[in-house]
Amino acid sequence: MPKIENLNLTNRYDPEKRPFERRPFDPNRPRPFINRPRYHNFSGRANLASAIILGLSIAFAGFFVGHCYYQAQTGINTVIVKGLSEKNVKADLAIWEMKYVVTGNDVIKAQKEIAAQSAVIKNFLTDNGFNEDEITTGRLETNDLNANPYRNSYENNSRFILTQTITVKSHDVEKVASTLNKSGDLVAKGIIFNSDYGSPVSYLFTKLNEIKPKMLADATQNAKQAAAQFAQSSDSKVGKIKHANQGVFSILPSEETFNATEAQQINKKVRVVSTIEYWLK
Repeated sequence: MPKIENLNLTNRYDPEKRPFERRPFDPNRPRPFINRPRYHNFSGRANLASAIILGLSIAFAGFFVGHCYYQAQTGINTVIVKGLSEKNVKADLAIWEMKYVVTGNDVIKAQKEIAAQSAVIKNFLTDNGFNEDEITTGRLETNDLNANPYRNSYENNSRFILTQTITVKSHDVEKVASTLNKSGDLVAKGIIFNSDYGSPVSYLFTKLNEIKPKMLADATQNAKQAAAQFAQSSDSKVGKIKHANQGVFSILPSEETFNATEAQQINKKVRVVSTIEYWLK
């Protein structure tokens, strides 16, 4: 009969005979798999080093660019000045609108009366030297007051109001101004003018494009003189133009009185203010 060995009684701590038994820790006991090569995680360290190098490179590049930009900007000196140019001009076109009114209860009679007044006005204009191509007759406007539901009914009120306009357009502004002063002769003949819209004559200046180049040159010269004065006080010299804005041309009345408008005066003043930026060296 084969001999059965009781492993619980002999060689209790022999690892070869009792491989599955929990044993006390022995620092001198040989470890299993002791000769297996050990692998180190070098990839994490390499990624960390790469990240550090990349961050330092970006920081250095940003510092280099910012430093160069700062050095470049510290050497830039400019001055911004304004140049003024003004020129006295005279209107070259006059537009005179004569709006006259006839009232009555008989529309046919009122129409004949206003036609007669139109003939009187045209004769007045031609007698003062205006050509027929300078005179234009507008359409006849008729207003029936009985068609207004809010009209107060009085016996003495006229029912019909007829309005017509004759327009004079001439480049001889002096002739228009002198004839306007004689318009009282028409009032003496029973012609009633409607002056609800202020002055009947507008004096216009239409040759602005012809004087623009010269005025811009004068404004630029004026600005350069201002820049030279500034440069002299700062021990610098005026260089080339960096940026320029020609500004807006304004047509103003020659005599800037209270409630004066440019269109009512023959003599006018054109003004432009240019803004120019110069290099300083």
